[in-house]
Parts: sequence; C-alpha cells; structure tokens
Amino acid sequence: MKLDYRGALRDALRHALANDERCFLMGEDVGAYGGCFAVSLGLMEEFGEDRVRDTPLSESAFVGAGIGAAMGGVRPIVEIMTVNFSLLALDQILNNAATYLHMSGGQFAVPLVIRMTTGAGRQLAAQHSHSLEGWYAHIPGIRVVAPATVADARGMLWTALADPDPVLIFEHAALFGVTDDLPDELEPVDIDRAAIRRAATT
Repeated sequence: MKLDYRGALRDALRHALANDERCFLMGEDVGAYGGCFAVSLGLMEEFGEDRVRDTPLSESAFVGAGIGAAMGGVRPIVEIMTVNFSLLALDQILNNAATYLHMSGGQFAVPLVIRMTTGAGRQLAAQHSHSLEGWYAHIPGIRVVAPATVADARGMLWTALADPDPVLIFEHAALFGVTDDLPDELEPVDIDRAAIRRAATT
C-alpha cells in the first residue's frame, strides 16, 4: 500500500490504539482538530475522547500527566506540537521521566512515548524550526529516535511503546509529504541500532 510519511504516522497510532487498550494519545489539538500537522486526523472519531485527548496549552502539565500515567501502568503517547515547545516541559522530561528509574532504585519505570515535530518547514517561524535531537540524545535515561523513512514512521512507534524507558520520537516536518510503498501489515522497526543507509567512504 502507498503511504506518505504523515499517513504512516497515523497508521502507527491507529495500530497502537487498536491493539493495546493501555494506549492513549494526548496533546494540543490532537483530537477534534486532528493534529497541527493532521497526523491524528479522524482518530478521535474512531477511538473516542478517552483515547484521543485534547489538552490545554501547557506542555509541562500534560507531559507530567503522561509521566504519571506511564508510572500507573498505561502507555501514553504524548504529542508536543514542535520540538521548541518541549523546552517548556524540560523539567518533566529531564528531571522526572529520564531519572525516575534510577532515583527509585529500579522500582519505577516510565514507559512513555513523546512525539514531536522537528526541523524547519514552510511558513514556520524561528520558534518552530529547531532540531534538538542531538541535544536530547545527551540526556541519560531517555531514548531518542528519528524516523527517516516512511517505513520508520510506521514501525518505530510500536517498538517505542514496548520499551520500558521514555522514548522521544522526532518527526521531521520536511518528510511529511514523502511517499513509499509499504506492506499492508505493520512491521516493527528496531530502535536499538541505527540503520546504515549508505556506508561511509574514506
């Protein structure tokens, strides 16, 4: 089946919501509006307001709620509109999500997935265009992934949800229109090692 990157992300969300009753999606405009980048379009109608939740404009609050929910045994998928806005939740991400497992002596894991759009795009101002993946990769206790292909966009979420640690997924705005042919069945993508698309030359 032919999918674009945006559709692959939506298909991954639909698969997670349909196949794991512990999963729910929350973030700014993810429900009735369908997401700022239309990734979650139609999912509230399909799964209801309990599973696809619009939040107030308070990244610290809803990321904190996601951390608490993850510690309580569910599998939240938190969408932060753009990577820049994740800085408003930095205390939650760095000092809470990333450290609870260590600070609790291994008693409390935080199986949380945070998705955010990264990179510059059309008509995006300075506060919507940063790429902070490398910076976040230096924070111990979280895993950082960046789906580079349509197959990655569809397959990485399911793998991330199975991880006992917080996973940050950076979805590049310039890739949303890229298309590819994918199998009808979702194929999970390994997030333990980077895929080598082209070997380096000396």
